Amino acid sequence: MNQPLQLGDEFLKESILVFDSMKKLADRTMSQLEDAHFYETIDPESNSLEILIKHMHGNMMSRWTDFLTTDGEKPDRNRDGEFEADRLPRTELLRLWEEGWERVFQTLRSLTPGDVLRTVYIRGEAHTVLKAIQRQVSHYGYHVGQIVFLGKHLKSDRWQTLSIPRKR
Repeated sequence: MNQPLQLGDEFLKESILVFDSMKKLADRTMSQLEDAHFYETIDPESNSLEILIKHMHGNMMSRWTDFLTTDGEKPDRNRDGEFEADRLPRTELLRLWEEGWERVFQTLRSLTPGDVLRTVYIRGEAHTVLKAIQRQVSHYGYHVGQIVFLGKHLKSDRWQTLSIPRKR
């Protein structure tokens, strides 16, 4: 394999690992929480876990469906609705969560090293596949950080760390 293809292959493998790591952090956070925690916010301007899950799901389904052939902002996406509290049951929220991540991983696994420099569009703006993936790494990292922060806040002294505990 020539060097650009090797780099493309490594980039795709690393992207899958990074997304998987993010998902695991959020999964481990949500597993510590009570059902009621999914609807709580820190203040009126903050998002609940329900909102974050709905938004990430909407984004994932829009961005990663027909990734190489259609704009990443699908016309049927109701982005504003993702930010409305519906009090969906936890089981439904987790179903949306898994469905979104499955779409991400399914799409990433379908890409080839030769796809990395292809052009895709998000809201009419041209991106290389590499740039589009990096955009989503940043976006999902931001929201997973919010999920972990909120979970840690809600659990307070009952929080079980997701990394190396302090002073160990």
